[in-house]
Amino acid sequence: MEEASPSLLSCSKPHLEKLTLGITRILESSPGVTEVTILEKAPAERHMISSWEQKNNCVMPEDLKNFYLMTNGFHMTWSVKLDEHIIPLGSMTINSISKLTQLNQSSMYSLPNAPTLADLEDDTYEASEDQPEKPHFDSRNVIFELDSCSGNGKVCLVYKSGKPASAQDTEIWFLDRALYWHFLTDTFTAYYRLLITHLGLPQWQYAFTSYGISPQAKQWFSMYKPITYNTDLLTEETDSFVNKLDPSKVFKSKNKPLIPKKKAAVQPAGGQKGPSGPTTSKPSSGPGNPVRK
Repeated sequence: MEEASPSLLSCSKPHLEKLTLGITRILESSPGVTEVTILEKAPAERHMISSWEQKNNCVMPEDLKNFYLMTNGFHMTWSVKLDEHIIPLGSMTINSISKLTQLNQSSMYSLPNAPTLADLEDDTYEASEDQPEKPHFDSRNVIFELDSCSGNGKVCLVYKSGKPASAQDTEIWFLDRALYWHFLTDTFTAYYRLLITHLGLPQWQYAFTSYGISPQAKQWFSMYKPITYNTDLLTEETDSFVNKLDPSKVFKSKNKPLIPKKKAAVQPAGGQKGPSGPTTSKPSSGPGNPVRK
């Protein structure tokens, strides 16, 4: 049984501060951010890792193994407050060892006569100078799910050779909802840093695809910019328009000081005499007082 308890990150827990690389202070100082929490989990025992390796005939990468020896999974969330409503926004997740399951063995694809992932695979995209060879759902690769990305895709630990799989032959890839692969990092440590520096913003993994993040996600990115090297992430296309939100205006107090209105001077019915002669008021147009031309 996994021990887990939600904890407020504002608490003085040095191991949680190291685990989150100190981004809690950045989030808590951002406008509108509230309920920054982490699901605290106990470290995994070594026999759990050994059992996983024997069951899957794969050697776990050393950096991922060290991560599980510190915490058996990771789940950090934060929300924003808009007009007295709490909206869940950021989510950072790494599956526990028990949920680190092989992708093509998922129960949702085990229906009779149902097409397998290998049947749905598109072989038109292959390796290039900029991208390594994409993973395959057949026996050429072994794929494990690290994060379900809240239904926006899957972040996967990919062994680039068949079983028995070596720890030195792993990469981290993103599988979008159309079953296209996108390379993320060579190591789990590099991916974990990407996860933290992007603050778990919605759909942040799509920033590493050719089509980028959605306009709605780009609005959140413009408010809570990721701490990352990808500076052209928020560049707008010439043929599209994205509404820019100003945090200082969105989250400012609604208690505005009342400004008294100045009363207009009342003119006499017969008109008012000015420097250039008498003036008369013009009849107003309306349903009951039409203006004749």
